[in-house]
Amino acid sequence: MDNCADICRIMIKLQCKEIAALVGGDCLGDETRVIQSPAKIEDAGAHQISFLANPKYLVHLDQCRAGALIVDHRLELPIIPPQTTIIKVYDAYLSFGLVLQAFQNEPSYDAGIHPQSIVDPTASVGENVGIGPYSVISRNSNIGTGCRIASQVYVGSEVSIGENCILHPGVRILDGCRIGDRCVLYSNAVIGSDGFGYAPDKDLVYAKIPQTGIVVLGNDVEVGVNTTIDRATMGATTVGDGCKIDNLVHLAHNVELGPHTVIAAQTGISGSTKIGEKCVFGGQVGVAGHIQIAAGSQIGGQTGVTHTIEDANRKWNGTPIMPYMDNQRSNAIFRKLPQIESDLKAEIQTLKAAYLDLAHELEKAKAQQA
Repeated sequence: MDNCADICRIMIKLQCKEIAALVGGDCLGDETRVIQSPAKIEDAGAHQISFLANPKYLVHLDQCRAGALIVDHRLELPIIPPQTTIIKVYDAYLSFGLVLQAFQNEPSYDAGIHPQSIVDPTASVGENVGIGPYSVISRNSNIGTGCRIASQVYVGSEVSIGENCILHPGVRILDGCRIGDRCVLYSNAVIGSDGFGYAPDKDLVYAKIPQTGIVVLGNDVEVGVNTTIDRATMGATTVGDGCKIDNLVHLAHNVELGPHTVIAAQTGISGSTKIGEKCVFGGQVGVAGHIQIAAGSQIGGQTGVTHTIEDANRKWNGTPIMPYMDNQRSNAIFRKLPQIESDLKAEIQTLKAAYLDLAHELEKAKAQQA
């Protein structure tokens, strides 16, 4: 095999007792059963492992043929398939994520610099680095030990990339940006694109505001396919340690993203917004510029965040944004509005009829008194 950017696939085999040790679970059944891969519970075979975290999937148990099954400790199993080893855990979903990591078999780009790549003589490349064909490493850039750079990746001038990062095909890291250790950038992510800075004159003709800053990614950051993170106007757009950013996300200039924040696809964060640590954003969230979002905030999908959120660790939803449960109650009422309108009209007609009857009785009483 060529030693540059070849794909290496390794068959992984684990015994059930090894998996139980990995996830901190208890084995019920054959601990020595060999597992070769994960699978969905309805599809898993004798050498595969699946999981049960949600009671609605209990219907698959009577047809289950999995060699092993990770089960949430809160679930009571009506039956246990005789050929299946049960691994009881505290959190089945999280534990199965660890299993998926253990069996992960994604392409691994080999070490070595492909002859069809371009590495500037002033660039520094660490040990055990792989650079695929048609990739460019520009002047004075630094690539850390153990990095894997796939084909058609562009690394601009004065860029710093930490150790053991993976840059998938088509990634662009533009001049001056800094990437931490163990970061993963997926295909066509762009780090350091120009911020959207323009100023209108008296005739509403827009002049470009130079974007002179950089982007800084912390350690263990993942950036999804076709996501763009703009460089700062001045200073740095920053993404904290452990952040996970989905596909088609846009972070504008001078955004500050707190550590371990997670952002789902098609979300846009406007310029100079500061987001606290461990926030969670659903898909298609829109965030206004120059505001702050408190640590631990959970923002529901398609929410429009138009003002600062000061209260930490709360759930929010809707456009305009409101506390999550208020939004749910409002939505429940909104869905009932046609029936509420109909009931209200009927009640008004009943009241009108009662009023007319009462008025008639009053007129009748007056006539009798006269």
